[in-house]
Amino acid sequence: MDHPGNRLAREQSPYLRQHADNPVDWYPWNDEAFEKARKEDKPVFLSIGYSTCHWCHVMAHESFEDSRVARMMNDAFVCVKVDREERPDIDKIYMTVCQMMTGSGGWPLTIIMTPDKHPFYATTYIPRERRFGRPGMTDLIPRIAHLWRMKRGDIDASSARIADLLHGHRDTTPGNEPGEEILTAAFDRMSLLFDGRHGGFGSAPKFPSPHNILFLLRYWRRTGTAEALAMAEQTLLSMRRGGIYDHVGFGFHRYATDESWTVPHFEKMLYDQAMLALAYTEAFQATGKEFYGATAREVLHYVMRDMTAPEGGFYSAEDADIEGDEGKFYLWSMEELTSVLTKDEIAFLEREFNLLEEGNFRDEATGKKNGRNILHMKAPIEVRTTRTATKEDGSGTLPESMRRKVFAERETRVHPHKDDKILTDWNGLMIAAFARAARVFGEPRFEQSAVKASAFLFGTLRDETGRLLHRYRDGDAGIRAHLDDYAFLIWGLLELYETTYETEYLSRAHALQEEQIDHFWDDGDGGFFFTAADGEPLLFRMKDAYDGAIPSGNSVAFHNLTRLSLMTGRHDYLEKAFKLAGTFAKEAEKAPTAFTHFLTALDLALGPSFEVVVTGTPGAVDTKEMLAALRSRFIPNAVVLFKPRGKASSRLAEIAPFTKDIACIKEKATAYLCSGGTCRLPTNDAAEIIGFLDTAR
Repeated sequence: MDHPGNRLAREQSPYLRQHADNPVDWYPWNDEAFEKARKEDKPVFLSIGYSTCHWCHVMAHESFEDSRVARMMNDAFVCVKVDREERPDIDKIYMTVCQMMTGSGGWPLTIIMTPDKHPFYATTYIPRERRFGRPGMTDLIPRIAHLWRMKRGDIDASSARIADLLHGHRDTTPGNEPGEEILTAAFDRMSLLFDGRHGGFGSAPKFPSPHNILFLLRYWRRTGTAEALAMAEQTLLSMRRGGIYDHVGFGFHRYATDESWTVPHFEKMLYDQAMLALAYTEAFQATGKEFYGATAREVLHYVMRDMTAPEGGFYSAEDADIEGDEGKFYLWSMEELTSVLTKDEIAFLEREFNLLEEGNFRDEATGKKNGRNILHMKAPIEVRTTRTATKEDGSGTLPESMRRKVFAERETRVHPHKDDKILTDWNGLMIAAFARAARVFGEPRFEQSAVKASAFLFGTLRDETGRLLHRYRDGDAGIRAHLDDYAFLIWGLLELYETTYETEYLSRAHALQEEQIDHFWDDGDGGFFFTAADGEPLLFRMKDAYDGAIPSGNSVAFHNLTRLSLMTGRHDYLEKAFKLAGTFAKEAEKAPTAFTHFLTALDLALGPSFEVVVTGTPGAVDTKEMLAALRSRFIPNAVVLFKPRGKASSRLAEIAPFTKDIACIKEKATAYLCSGGTCRLPTNDAAEIIGFLDTAR
């Protein structure tokens, strides 16, 4: 028989490999594990987590590395480990189970189920011993084992009830197409939840939720409501000034444990960097304030430096812990800082970044200061809802000369574990962020990062039939793609097209959209399932539009379909977009703040939307000036196509036939603008187009 570690040691997932030497007899999710459970008549202990999850590490150290607990688990269960990032299809189903059974969820996720995969117990982190009335592994395992032997009927009845609830959960009865009133309802609800002092929504813990910012910026653009812009700005400013931001090496940590964004859980996730870079880029476009532009560029610099593979794809995450000590890489004692900084620089940190001799960081478990500091800024900045940049917008940021010295010292430390798997969906988001920033800031290196990542995905993450794959690591690409992989990559390609105007990216986006419809579309009720029709059979096919830590695949697909309809003239895409909107309308109306990215897509679909086609000589001064003018403004409901003069223009006409007869006027760069089925006269004057778009509501 294999050593227990051998099974997980052969897996590509860094999370599974972290558990390869546990005394627990782990299996990956496969038929062998469930066949063993049936043969030995044992329940299955399913543990789902990810490699940079702090509490996953805690539970592993306390229980899975403990020989006594492991022996109990091996005797009572067949034990299965799943990386939620590698198998989000499994995670989504069993997280839904946990939320239904307990009212909450999170990771590590613990599910106990029958050999036919029907759950009957669900929770998250379990301590080794009973703690504060919460059962520990040492008393839970014998209790479950007793119930399995002596009260199987109760377990079967419970799992049957849960199965019925799950089937009820997946029923999506289409409603009416949502209208503008749901946008107002979402904004009103967000206003009630908004923390006017610290920014963000609700109390601790606080998550960045950048799709909330994207919605608020669009609501402000649509209605002119100054409060929406102020809420977005206050949140962006507070996060950037808080401890959730890495002032030394850039990038954002996962979330803040407190309401003031001061104390984070220190892991860094690729999807947070992508979505926050998009949010700060759009805030720069909307306000003209360099503080937001600088933040977006810093985040992308971090990703290029620390999260980019030599092949061009982007890694998934960096851990919070070093040697079991959360945040150790990011915290500073006064002694460490005085060894590299001058007295004046230390005084600056004490004044502006809350540096204390006794430390300002409190241990999460004990609440006591431990002599270490997390750099965060003290005073809030007044939000100015104007489009004029001011010096105060960036005051107090860590001076570059100081930052470089502290960064160089930090580089000598042991670095956090990096989850180096490359995921198609998260890479799609990152391509979108790099591409958008490249055209807004005129940064060729950002464009190069997006282009190289796209080439890597298309060259590597396809199977022998050409279908998209989900995960790459260490030379191995595998796992059939899910909805998010298609939706997020299409988003990235559309952004990349509007940055490069290389028709190939629009063509690829169009082809992927057709694949997505073929394999994921629900012909009955509308919307997209998370798994393909020919995917692995699970308890049910998940279909939702809830926007959690990242936007849902359906929300992004709603946006993609609408945008592709505008760019290609495909009315059937718009019909599908509105059917999708109706599919989730009832859920969105009940809890609009849980669907804010869905609502950004609705904002585009409701219009007014604009199709702008620019034609001219590539590289010519007048062409570049016209495109630059369009890129400088925050016009989220406009799509821009470029038709180059010459033979290459025929490729665009194949995808967007309405561009076939568009030609330059007076031999100069010319813009054609249409909206709602009505077109304006073509113009050579970029200011005329911008003036119209800036005032259109």
